[in-house]
Amino acid sequence: MQSEREDGYELWLRYRKVSNPDRLAQYRQAIHRAGVFGKNETAEIIRGELERALPALLDADIPFAADNLSGNALMAGTVRELGAAGIDAAQDQCSALGDEGFLIQSQPEKDSDRIVITANSDHGVFYGIFHFLRLLQTQQDIRELKVIGIPRIRRRILSHWDNLDGSVERGYAGASLWKWSELAGIFDPRYRDYARACASVGINGTILNNVNAQTEILQPDYLNKAAALANLFRPYGIRVYLSAPFSAPMQLGGLGTNDPREAAVATWWRNKIEEIYRWIPDFGGFQVKANSEGRAGPQDYGATHDDGANMLAKALEPHGGVVFWRAFVYDTTIDPDRAKCAYKEFAPLDGNFRSNVFVQVKNGPIDFQPREPFHPLFGAMDRTPLALELQITQEYLGQSVHLVYLACMWKEILESETYANGPGSSVGGIVYGSVSGGRDSSIVGVANTGADRNWCGHHFAQANWYAFGRLAWDSQLSAETIADEWIRATWSNDPLVVEKIKFMMLGSWQACIDYMVPLGLHHLMQEGHHYGPDPDFHTAVRPDWNNVYYHRADAAGIGFDRSSGGSNAVGQYRSPLREQFDRPDPCPEKYLLWFHHIPWETRLRTDRTVWEELQYRYHDGVAYVEKICGIWRSLRVEIDPERYEHVANRLAQQLENARLWRDTCIHYFGQFIGEEDSE
Repeated sequence: MQSEREDGYELWLRYRKVSNPDRLAQYRQAIHRAGVFGKNETAEIIRGELERALPALLDADIPFAADNLSGNALMAGTVRELGAAGIDAAQDQCSALGDEGFLIQSQPEKDSDRIVITANSDHGVFYGIFHFLRLLQTQQDIRELKVIGIPRIRRRILSHWDNLDGSVERGYAGASLWKWSELAGIFDPRYRDYARACASVGINGTILNNVNAQTEILQPDYLNKAAALANLFRPYGIRVYLSAPFSAPMQLGGLGTNDPREAAVATWWRNKIEEIYRWIPDFGGFQVKANSEGRAGPQDYGATHDDGANMLAKALEPHGGVVFWRAFVYDTTIDPDRAKCAYKEFAPLDGNFRSNVFVQVKNGPIDFQPREPFHPLFGAMDRTPLALELQITQEYLGQSVHLVYLACMWKEILESETYANGPGSSVGGIVYGSVSGGRDSSIVGVANTGADRNWCGHHFAQANWYAFGRLAWDSQLSAETIADEWIRATWSNDPLVVEKIKFMMLGSWQACIDYMVPLGLHHLMQEGHHYGPDPDFHTAVRPDWNNVYYHRADAAGIGFDRSSGGSNAVGQYRSPLREQFDRPDPCPEKYLLWFHHIPWETRLRTDRTVWEELQYRYHDGVAYVEKICGIWRSLRVEIDPERYEHVANRLAQQLENARLWRDTCIHYFGQFIGEEDSE
C-alpha cells in the first residue's frame, strides 16, 4: 500500500527503500561504501546520483570517498582513472566497449568484494551507473555481476516539435520545456532533470525545435540560448541539434534564392554553420523538412533532395556534424497513392548522399498511424544511412488521454524483415548498420514531453519515453522486459501489482488498433487535431487529406487496393514480401485492408466475414479498455492517491472515446451493406 503523495515528476527515477527484505540485506552487505573516481563535471553528477540513490534505496548511510575503499564497496570511474588508483578495471574487456559502453563487474578480494562500474569515457560510466541503479530499483540479484552494455545505435535522439513561442506541435503535455524568453540568463531546474532522465535511458541527443522550423532559431540571440542548453546538457552526454529552415538564405540572408547549387547559398550556409560551431563546439547537426507540406526545399528550384542535403552536409562535415533529411514527402502528382510517394522520390537517389547525411524515414509510409507496414525505403536504400523516425507523442493514438504502450509497435517495426540483402535484413539491422556494414546509425523519436508536472500529460505515457531510450540503446530488449523495468521503477515491486499493470500495458496497443483501425484500416481520425473518429470526412482540399481516400468503403467492399492490380504499392517491397502482400490469402490480416479492397462477405481465417470481423474487433478493443479500467480500480489501495486518480480519470475518458470509435465506425461502415451492427 502506498500513502505517500506523488505527482509523477520523478518519472522512473524514484529511489525508494527496497521492499524485498532478502534483496535489501544483500545490497547492504555488498555496498558498505562507494567511491567515484574523476574530478570533472560528469563525475560530479555521477557522484551526486549515487549520493541521492544509494541511501534511499538501502535506507542506510553510505560513506563516499575515493580512498580507503576497504571492505565491500562500489567503485565507479573510467578505465584510466581506476587504473591510476590501482583498481582492476578489466581493461582487456573494456577495449571493445567503444565510447559509450560500460562494464559492471564483481571483483572478489581477499577480505572483501568490490563492484566495479567502468567504461572508456565518463559518459559510459554514467550509463553504467544508471544500469546498476536500475538493478537495485527492480530488486535484481547483484551477486557475481558481469554486465556489459554497448549501444546498438550511435545517435539516439529526441526530436522536440517545440515552437519558439512556447507552444508544441502535436504536444499533449502542456507548453514547451524550453523557456526561450528566459534563456540564456535563467535556467529552469527542469532542464537538468530532463537531461538526467534522458541520460538514464541512454538518449544522447536532442533536437530543440520543431521540424516546421522558424528562421529565428538561426539568429545570434537564439543560438546563444541554444548554446546555454548545450552547455548544460553536455556533462550528461547529450548533444544539441537544430531543425533548420531551408528558406533561411532568403529570409535571413537577403539572398534572391535558396537554390543549393548556387555558390552564394552554399557560402551563406557555410558561414552560418561556422557561426553555430563558435556557439556550440559539439553541435550535432541539422534536421531538415523540405518540399513537404508547403515547406521550402531544393525542388522549388529544379534541384533534388540530394542536392539540398549534400550542400548542408559538406559545410557540416569539417565540424563532425550530420544532416537528417526527412523523407516525409507525399506529392500525389508523383503518384496518386500517397503511400508510394516517398519511395519514388528517394529510392532513385540511393548512393547520391554524402556519408554524413541520414535520410530520416518514418516507421511507415503514411504518417505515424496506429499500425502500418514498415516503410519500403528500409529495403530500398542499401548505400544510404537511414535514420528511423518514431513518434513517442501519440498524435494518432489517443494523445495524452489513452493508455497505449508503444514499445510493442516499435518492436514489430524493428523486427520486420525487409529482405534487403536476403533473409536476416530486419529494419532494426538496417537502422543500426549491421546489414550494410555502416559505421554511423541513428534513431529519432518525436518527444512527448511538456511542462505538465508529470512531464507527459499521462503517467503511463512516461513509459513510452522510457521505452524509446531503452530500445534505442538495445533493440533486442523485449517490450515485456522494458515494461517490467518501468513498472518496478515507477509504481511498485509488488509482484501482483507488476503483473496487473503489465497486462494493462502489453495489450493496450492492439486494443487501440482494434477500437480505432482494425484489419489494416488507417487515417480515420478527425481532421486537424487527429483525436476521435471521422470515417466520413471528405471535404479536404486535396484527396489524400480525406479519410474516405484511405478506407474506400463502398457497396462492394472496403480497403485501399495497393496490390499489383491496384496502385501496386506492393511492388515497392522486396520478394517474397511483395508476393505475400499482393494476394489477400497470404497477406497478414493485420495489413489486409491496407493492401486490398475486400468484399464485405469474404470469409477470413476466423471464419467470420470481413464485416463480422470488423465488428468483432471494434467490440473486442472496447472490452479490453473496460477490463483495464477494472484492473486499475483493483489497485486503488496499492497506488498513491494522486497518481491513482489521474490515471482513473484518463481511463474513463479513454473508455468513452473507445466506445465512440466503435459506435461511429460500425454505424458508418454498416450503411454500405444496410446493416449497422450484427451483434
